[in-house]
Amino acid sequence: MAETISFPAETPSGQRTVEVVYERLGGGDPLVLLHGIGHHLQVWDPVVGILAAERDVICVDLPGFGLSPALPEGVTYDLRGVIPVLRALFDALGLERPHVAGNSLGGLIALQLGREKLVRTVTALSPGGFWTEAERRYAFGVLLAMRHGALRLPEHTVSRLARTSVGRAALVSPIYARPGRRSPDAVVAETRAMREATGFEATLAAGRTGLFTQDVPDVPVTIAWGSSDRVLLPRQGLRAKQAIPAARLVRLPGCGHVPMNDDPALVARVILDATR
Repeated sequence: MAETISFPAETPSGQRTVEVVYERLGGGDPLVLLHGIGHHLQVWDPVVGILAAERDVICVDLPGFGLSPALPEGVTYDLRGVIPVLRALFDALGLERPHVAGNSLGGLIALQLGREKLVRTVTALSPGGFWTEAERRYAFGVLLAMRHGALRLPEHTVSRLARTSVGRAALVSPIYARPGRRSPDAVVAETRAMREATGFEATLAAGRTGLFTQDVPDVPVTIAWGSSDRVLLPRQGLRAKQAIPAARLVRLPGCGHVPMNDDPALVARVILDATR
């Protein structure tokens, strides 16, 4: 069941009170899961049960996404603004250097958390920040198209489309290699999350200068990339490996940009192996 926590955070613009929605289940070492832009914590549902058998799993709606309110006025949606908020969230939840896994935007954030020694291990699934300028424009174009579609399609149209495999493909095939496996209810919910994401534009704007070019020393890093990723092309994984030489680079055969639904068992195994 989702819970809301309110806590003070020391941000670059001063102390601010932030509100975050999260779900927590399981037991063992803590593992924080971070979603991508325009998504919500439920994107991890296919793997949470497997992970919670061995870990204390905390799924987070990032500020401005899912049910979490926007960041307070004056706090930016770049890494400089978001990392202090997550540091304060860890403190508020009693998490001392948890493991972290993130997808896309969440993967980029996870890597920065690792670089600042705020986490024990990092698992980044198709993380942002390793693109060329042409690849960034392409990826942002795909995301903007999904955002515009979510804004323009009435809820009843989305519900009708989601009831068929062809309709689900039309709605979410850019991010899933196997969109037919996503349940109709999940597709409706994540289309709604994309439509209502108050932090979308500010996060996308921040990403225009969001290259990740520095190493993550002294923290074990696993980078995993879907072989069928249509948003951030798989060759970007090689650049990630060049930037973080000690990272373990894993290929996810047949998986798209959001691999948790395409192959839950494989993704869960990669995350659990990385946190052992």
